[in-house]
Amino acid sequence: MLEQRIRTRWTEIVGVRHPIVQTGMGWVAGPHLVTATARAGALGILASATMSYDELAAAIREVKERTDAPFGVNLRADAADAAERVDLLIKEGVRVASFALAPKRELIAKLKDAGTVVVPSIGAKRHAEKVAAWGVDAVVVQGGEGGGHTGGVATSLLLPQITAAVDIPVLAAGGFFDGRGLAAALAYGADGIAMGTRFLLTSDSRVPEAVKALYLAADVNGTIATPKIDGVPHRVLRTGLVEQIERSGTASSLLRSARNGLAFKKMTGMSLRAMAKDGLAMRKHHGLRLGQVVMAANTPMLLKAGLVQGNPAAGVLSAGQVVGLIEDLPSCEDLVDRIIAEAVAALSGASATVVG
Repeated sequence: MLEQRIRTRWTEIVGVRHPIVQTGMGWVAGPHLVTATARAGALGILASATMSYDELAAAIREVKERTDAPFGVNLRADAADAAERVDLLIKEGVRVASFALAPKRELIAKLKDAGTVVVPSIGAKRHAEKVAAWGVDAVVVQGGEGGGHTGGVATSLLLPQITAAVDIPVLAAGGFFDGRGLAAALAYGADGIAMGTRFLLTSDSRVPEAVKALYLAADVNGTIATPKIDGVPHRVLRTGLVEQIERSGTASSLLRSARNGLAFKKMTGMSLRAMAKDGLAMRKHHGLRLGQVVMAANTPMLLKAGLVQGNPAAGVLSAGQVVGLIEDLPSCEDLVDRIIAEAVAALSGASATVVG
């Protein structure tokens, strides 16, 4: 492990060596990848949205058995059992609770009272200001380049706007893959970077090798942000299935979503009542139309088909635009060491040009 370090407010509050975060990618960020990231000195985050409560409990125990380094868990704030999962994190002493969207104030307060670092992801200045006022410890700012559910504003515009608006640590996401990006984020006022696609494309990732090869073959135009998958913009690799989904009508989209929703019910053991409760919570939390709520059932099973079963003809592959700049599959340790060394060199080179 590299001895060189870059200290920021983020590394201080979380207790990690390096200001780098591996995001909670569904079906990808399991115990193996999170442990490898944590051992490398960065923060790994377990993805719990595709896990049952019992699976999450087992995953947390597995990471704790393999490393004593800090790690986090990503939670769905609108999940029917969000409160129970928060209790689990507190009981197990998980260092960081991350959220794709802002949790309720009472959940933030409960986690903070227990000493857990609370970090929601946001995509707009007003959202950052809102959650900062609610007392979150940091925010992940994801620009439109990012994979999965994303907005339309580029990171280079969103990041400086938010670092100027809030006085808490900010982690930059969307378009990062190397030390130059980390140096640039720090120059914008961020306290670190968060990466999904770059950690997916490591030797420690359990994504099938044939699927990784598809990612490595993509260029910067090889992704698309489409609402046709689950009702809101979702950035994925361009594949034959995605092109087909883009051309499909509303009726076929809803039928596919209903089938996938029933498959997810069977896989997780969730009752139809619990799924309906989750759907209504999503509708209220996100302001979705009923059709969009039904379409949201697509996501877990389509991602599982692509990322776990290795069948992109039957599933989708979330990916940031940065996929077009990634050419190798290093270990998490090699990746983190390389990023820190590159960032130090970039920062040192930039400071050497200052005169007068």
